[in-house]
Amino acid sequence: MTAPRSDRRAARRGAVGFSGVWPPVVLGLLVLVGWQVGVTAAGVPAFLLPAPTAIGAQIGAQLPVILETTSVTGGNALVGLVAGFLVGVLLALLASASRLIAELTTPVVLAASAVPIVALAPVFTTMFGSTTEIPRRLVVTVVVVVPVFVSTARGLRAVAPVHAELMTALAATPAQFARFVRVPGAVPYIATGLRLAAPAAVIAAIVAEYFGGLQNGLGSRISSAAANTAYARAWAFVAASIVLGLVFHLAGLLAERLATRRRPI
Repeated sequence: MTAPRSDRRAARRGAVGFSGVWPPVVLGLLVLVGWQVGVTAAGVPAFLLPAPTAIGAQIGAQLPVILETTSVTGGNALVGLVAGFLVGVLLALLASASRLIAELTTPVVLAASAVPIVALAPVFTTMFGSTTEIPRRLVVTVVVVVPVFVSTARGLRAVAPVHAELMTALAATPAQFARFVRVPGAVPYIATGLRLAAPAAVIAAIVAEYFGGLQNGLGSRISSAAANTAYARAWAFVAASIVLGLVFHLAGLLAERLATRRRPI
């Protein structure tokens, strides 16, 4: 008895996915080994590039602090990601429903993408104070809104002519057209916007922590350790930032896969 076609496809996809994990893992190990050998053999000063063993030792020594600061930065990134995602989707829905709103919101959102984080963070810190996480979360929100809005708006415009003609023939209202055609068709685009925004949220949260405020996040710890010439410790927090960014990226990628997956025939 042969296995069902869907089971064979699932097994084949799993094998391909598992085999695809090994090349980057092997490459990463080779980079670490080469890094260690090169730094040791060339006698590179720690302020230029610490050895991986020194960074690993600092990760072990600072693990409780790393976990605490990572949770703070991750929390700010998550709150800003959710807020920016909701605002971006809402603005895209309003822009698709009204040409006037589209002409008003699109230039503003696109202009927000050109504003650097280094300019937003101090302004928000001055407005809301340096003893709250609101400025950093607002920075993340602004950064997230742009890719979510652009991707969602593109999806809402990507309506097949046959679907538009069908809804016109059925005398559907704009609300019904949006509910049954535009929004369901835009789900993959919305998920893509979320995938693009997820790692950007972590970057924005970390960069925002460099400009004053509470000294409880990864960005502030990196700058503080570097200022005190504790370069290996600074790289340990950098490693935690990389892991946090990968977690957000994988979460966004999973959301996109779930939104765009197809049922086997």
